[in-house]
Amino acid sequence: MNSVEKQMVEILSNCKERGAVSVKAEFEAEGTRMDELLRLVDVARAAGLKLTVKIGGCEAIRDLLEAKQVGVDFIVAPMVETPYALSKFVNAISVAFNEDERENTQFLFNLETVTSYNNLAELAEVAKTGGIEGIVFGRVDFSGSLGIGREGIESNQVTECVIQTANIAKVHGLDLVVGGAVSSGAIPQLKRVHSAHLTRFETRKVVFNGSSIIQPEIEEALLQAVHFELLWLLNKRDYYSRITAEDNKRIEMLENRWNLLSGNS
Repeated sequence: MNSVEKQMVEILSNCKERGAVSVKAEFEAEGTRMDELLRLVDVARAAGLKLTVKIGGCEAIRDLLEAKQVGVDFIVAPMVETPYALSKFVNAISVAFNEDERENTQFLFNLETVTSYNNLAELAEVAKTGGIEGIVFGRVDFSGSLGIGREGIESNQVTECVIQTANIAKVHGLDLVVGGAVSSGAIPQLKRVHSAHLTRFETRKVVFNGSSIIQPEIEEALLQAVHFELLWLLNKRDYYSRITAEDNKRIEMLENRWNLLSGNS
């Protein structure tokens, strides 16, 4: 583990004291590679945190198998809009995980469009009967689907939809996780959701216990989560830069050899 990764562990350890429960990666939006995921696993485990992965789709069996391989704790399917799509996720899980393996992993689906919201009751029923543990409300894409963009994320319109989702999740015994532009500006809205039902909330890279939203230290913890994401990206950039530099040396050597052997020198 390099010095930046050790600093990341320290930040996560501080966040854990303020309610962090998991570190997050995305096969979907971020295009996380397996080597990156393994490095993130090392950092998360060193800080005593779990790992959340958002896979590439409801039937992304390869993503499910890779997530299982590294021992992911929470797996999220993106943009599930219909009960049929959610049933596809349920079926994919049964292919990738046997009954014993499922005991170590929780499965959730992303609600991030108006279509999903309109089908919420039916989605919650399929989730309950299919062994899906929870719903992740993606506020950025949801606001986009309403046509109000990121500027409307903290609006009462969006928050009321989140609260209604919280109520239905609670009735069906499902977790509710809220994400999407979560920063200090989201604290008042998340407190309202917490009054209804909030299991966890998440920044781009760090997931917090829902009850931590009412703690006075949460603003500092959210700031530290931003610092963690910055260090993660810098570390990722440096890692691939080193690989590129190694390849450049090899390319230069091969070009010289080719030019000599082919008489192009």
